[in-house]
Amino acid sequence: MSNRLAAETSPYLLQHANNPVDWQPWDETALALARTEDKPILLSIGYSACHWCHVMAHESFEDGNVAALMNPRFVCIKVDREERPDLDHIYQLAHQMLTGRPGGWPLTMFLTPDGTPFFGGTYFPKTARYGLPAFGELMQRISDAFRDQRREIVDQNRKLRAALGQSLPPANVDAGEFSAAALDAAVGGLAQAFDPDNGGFGKAPKFPRPQDLLLLLRRHAATGDAKARDMALTTLTRMAEGGIFDQLGGGFCRYSVDERWAIPHFEKMLYDNGPLLRLYAEAFALTGDPLYRRVAEDTAAWVLREMQSPEGGYYAALDADSEGAEGKFYVWAPDEALGLLTAEEYAVASLHYGLERPANFEDKACHLTMVRPLAEVASALDKPETECADLLAAARQKLFAAREQRVRPGRDEKILTSWNALMIEGLARAAAVFERPDWLASARRALDFIRNTLWQNGKLLATYKDGRANLNAYLDDHAFLLAALLELLQADFRNEDLQFAREVADALLTRFEDVSLSPSPSPGGRGEQTGAQGALTGPGGFYFTSHDHEALIHRPKPGFDNATPAGNGAAALALQRLGYVSGDSRYLDAARRTLQLFHVQMREDVGASATLLMALEEHLTPPQILVLRARPDDAKELNAWRRTLARAFRPTTLLLSLTGAADTLPTALAKPLPKKGESTVNAWLCRGVSCLAPVGNLEALGEMLKQAELL
Repeated sequence: MSNRLAAETSPYLLQHANNPVDWQPWDETALALARTEDKPILLSIGYSACHWCHVMAHESFEDGNVAALMNPRFVCIKVDREERPDLDHIYQLAHQMLTGRPGGWPLTMFLTPDGTPFFGGTYFPKTARYGLPAFGELMQRISDAFRDQRREIVDQNRKLRAALGQSLPPANVDAGEFSAAALDAAVGGLAQAFDPDNGGFGKAPKFPRPQDLLLLLRRHAATGDAKARDMALTTLTRMAEGGIFDQLGGGFCRYSVDERWAIPHFEKMLYDNGPLLRLYAEAFALTGDPLYRRVAEDTAAWVLREMQSPEGGYYAALDADSEGAEGKFYVWAPDEALGLLTAEEYAVASLHYGLERPANFEDKACHLTMVRPLAEVASALDKPETECADLLAAARQKLFAAREQRVRPGRDEKILTSWNALMIEGLARAAAVFERPDWLASARRALDFIRNTLWQNGKLLATYKDGRANLNAYLDDHAFLLAALLELLQADFRNEDLQFAREVADALLTRFEDVSLSPSPSPGGRGEQTGAQGALTGPGGFYFTSHDHEALIHRPKPGFDNATPAGNGAAALALQRLGYVSGDSRYLDAARRTLQLFHVQMREDVGASATLLMALEEHLTPPQILVLRARPDDAKELNAWRRTLARAFRPTTLLLSLTGAADTLPTALAKPLPKKGESTVNAWLCRGVSCLAPVGNLEALGEMLKQAELL
């Protein structure tokens, strides 16, 4: 027996296709059924790698007795939050408003037939425990309330819808002049929450928060703030040493359940690893620390080995569980490693990873963390550090090979445009820093997959699996893809990528921005003049869903960073950069409107606004554009310049190396080619529309860049 989920492609939905619950996907058929039968909707939102989603499924959704309570009382709808982040945005926010608590997954919401939630929670156990009611008893009470308290529910729904509307950033608020005060406040707020011993911010559980860390590194570069640098690097070091990083196979788990980064929640998400890969590459460019190189190399190796599909796109996630137990694939039984390694290998590995210590995972197994640095291990064993490094490498290889024989965690093999874009951006930047053409080739394969499969007739789609690309793409898909294209242009400039970037940006403006075209010019009005067509008016900023998207009970404009960058912040940052590269003021104007809309938020709630703040930083001080020009015959020399310059940490400098005729390039990049006999490469350093005189010597360019950093 199967329900309607059997026709879906989402691995999460297919996990529930054979439940006795009469699950429906979110579509008009299911919603119409609720309206026709006047039944409440039981909405369950989760994702395939979610541990507690599995727990609730095994306890309740696979149980025929529980299904017998669900099916007659509710229209039961199951949603993959990764395919439908629009629904997840809305109902997570509604959950917080209804309960006063943050949400999570699984999200369990009860809706009236029009889609408005009137009660909700996250995980509910089959039998009462953890201070939570039994799921069956809860459903009975909800069903009775829907029948007997409709007037109260209708009144509450009206208030909730009003509250959702008020969650949008207020338009027409005098935000005042832009300044760097919010940037300084953000660094100060992070300093107050910083854990100086373990890195990270706040107490357990700890999340990586790559946008905050990147902002700190950028503020160090801009102002010389040593505290900002130390907060970021301490956190990156402690994460690299901890169990949140897979010490054998590379890649980061979702978060740490403890404040020391030792024991993670074991799921591995693509969206974490793309930004973290980029961040470790930047940290290496700043410091040259070999630990950061190893983390980047191991993470990229994991992505290429386990996460790239034969078609080119990257898979979404690895499950936390295998064989029904969380973390079983990753942890080691006492003395298990002893039987796999030589005595010398074990001596090094046990000290380095703490294998000789008491079990650290549920008091029965060991999860690998870097307990002692290799230099300290070498001193304790009275061996040369190089010999210990060789022994540790041999031990890691044997442990990894043994682990590969275990039952692997499940892999969610859907391909999401937004998450792929984050990984493309991370790999492209890391490829430039570490001079890894194989990483760049991987990123290009993923981009080509998106352009050939998920970009259809000028419209971007959000997800692909089993030969099917579907669902309207969201704000994040467009904004993250635009940022990825800009990073690829720096790693290896191709004119077709610049053209694609402009097409994506134009779709972003046309389909998501909250502006309209007035019927006639209106000098002195709020919007920019567009000639005889009229002026753009409206509050600005970008909705999460496109103008032609399904109508839902709320249409958010996300400005706060979560696990991924805020869509409005990513859009503003990428559009500004494209505006300077292309010379098209439409992109700059849209970014400025977005910053104006969110200016009050950036001043008053800096704690989750890192991406918007980075866009503000580049609005206040436009990024430098470093254009390298050479004739096609001198491409080898041009690439040598690019490789040298790309290794440096210059987060607000865009490096673009181009051959070919100027008439194929936008005006901002169409610098003259070097004259024969003078130099093989000319470098033009520009900010905004102003450029310094060209330089034909790499050392002289280095001095120019140093002087520019002091300005």
